[in-house]
Amino acid sequence: MTSTVQNRPVVPPTRRRPGGPPLPLLVLCALVATVVSAWSIGFAPATLVDGLDEVWALLERMLPPRLEDPGRIGVLAVETLLMAVLGTVLAAIASVPLAFLAARNTTPHPAVYAAARAFVTFCRAMPDLLFAVLFVRALGIGVLPGILALALHSIGMLGKLFADAIEQTDAGPREAVRSTGAGYLREMVNAVIPQVIPSWIGTFVYRIDINLRMSVVLGFVGAGGIGFALQDALRGLIYPRALGIVLVILVIIAAMELVAIGVRQMLLAPGQSHPQRDRAIRFMFSGLLGGVTVAALVVLEINPQSLLTWVWPSIEVFTRMVPPNFEALGGALAEAAVQTVAIGVVSTAIGIVLSVPVGILGARNTTPHVGVYWLARGWILLVRAVPELILAVVFVAALGLGPVAGTCALAIGSIGFLAKLVADSIEEIDPGPIEAVNSVGGGWWKTLCAAVLPQAMPAMVGSSLYMFDVNIRTSTILGIVGAGGIGFLLFESIRTLNFDVAGAIVIVIFVIVYAIERLSGWIRSRLV
Repeated sequence: MTSTVQNRPVVPPTRRRPGGPPLPLLVLCALVATVVSAWSIGFAPATLVDGLDEVWALLERMLPPRLEDPGRIGVLAVETLLMAVLGTVLAAIASVPLAFLAARNTTPHPAVYAAARAFVTFCRAMPDLLFAVLFVRALGIGVLPGILALALHSIGMLGKLFADAIEQTDAGPREAVRSTGAGYLREMVNAVIPQVIPSWIGTFVYRIDINLRMSVVLGFVGAGGIGFALQDALRGLIYPRALGIVLVILVIIAAMELVAIGVRQMLLAPGQSHPQRDRAIRFMFSGLLGGVTVAALVVLEINPQSLLTWVWPSIEVFTRMVPPNFEALGGALAEAAVQTVAIGVVSTAIGIVLSVPVGILGARNTTPHVGVYWLARGWILLVRAVPELILAVVFVAALGLGPVAGTCALAIGSIGFLAKLVADSIEEIDPGPIEAVNSVGGGWWKTLCAAVLPQAMPAMVGSSLYMFDVNIRTSTILGIVGAGGIGFLLFESIRTLNFDVAGAIVIVIFVIVYAIERLSGWIRSRLV
């Protein structure tokens, strides 16, 4: 969501809090970490250049794209979309009460607050594909494990952002409602929820967009959706069919992103002059969402009772992971964990370097020409529409098994994601300094260096740290397609029913993701 920038003060590039690391030192540490990580996984520019011929040869084998049995592909595409919607709806329903328990100003007790925040953190730290694998083992192949995986992982984001929105509410309305003798429930409904609804709506719509990307790869582990057809084509080395399915996925995700942008603008536009219209729009959106949810239950043949009865079979599988067995894999577990972090570091570094130029060209207020703007935005949309796991499959087929393929896949995904964030942050800066530089005859480069980048730098640093956080999570599951990291050991242990070994790997993944999240959060709090 964007904010008004007309009265926004110019933000200095290093608004560092006391005790925080200086930006040059942070950059130096990042460079050292990137070089060491690239060396540890054997990632070198020469290796990548040598592999470009293989990538091009694979692309030639994919052409021309072929879409066989379009009826079945269409059904799987609709199934994928409905899975994303239903998973997000279930997560939102669970996240609302959880958010009140996880917000400092509404929780009934500090112990409840700590427990709620711990559960939200756990859901956010565990990859959705990991949840899907475990649910498939517990419930069998089908769409229900995929829906539950999307819902549980989404709680990690929705619960946190919903709770953060509650903590930022004005206490005045609550005090006014409380003065009338209303109880806790009426106080929340009448004084808190009206303040957080706009933020919740924006977060919910954005999460559907994210879950659609996630749902297209759940089929790789038998959790429903169009990913199953894609994996089947790739496993059979039928590359033209695989490319045809990928193009369908691109169209679905791109269309969903455009719809999400329109819905956010329509629902979250200022409504001071047309409050009745805004209420009508939100009522229509709620009705449409309710209808789609019911349609999802019918089309996907989900018995509402199964949304409650899944708990006990899943608990039985989850408890088989306790106690965890850290000795079975020995040094291989530590080596895979280090490799996972190295993949995240190198891919993020590449994404940062290559995304900044694209983001500058994709911002309306800095692009040199409108044609360049649309070309950059089109590239961003295209790259963001391809899930990293699909990119990993392509690079594994072209470059072979190993962390280099996973690094390339995450790097490309990072370019698209970061370029969008960079472009959006540049478009939100105060236009005053730009006009001042232009008034004294400053050219494009002078304007960029003196007026644009200093303002956008804090947001760019924060976005880069967030991207690093996301890439560490994603790198933990790339091993499912042989793209390096700890994911290969995890899925092999589950496939061979060594759940105690899987439990040890899950704990290692959680520690890695949580540590990186805390580190990046600490750096953001000092620099941004």
